[in-house]
Amino acid sequence: MGYGASFHELARNAGGYVAKILKGAKPADLPVAQPTTFELVINMKTAARLGVTIPQSLKLRATRLIE
Repeated sequence: MGYGASFHELARNAGGYVAKILKGAKPADLPVAQPTTFELVINMKTAARLGVTIPQSLKLRATRLIE
């Protein structure tokens, strides 16, 4: 199980930073952006092998379930 920033959003933001730098902006002048989208990913296969029971309420809240 993992909870963290969305990799898709991080990659999109990184692309925006690169574009600004290539257009001549100084990296030191760019603001620091914090992620706004987070994901909860649960690996059900690993949980089963470890004998861990994941509650249904947590499964429903997960962004992605790995079967």
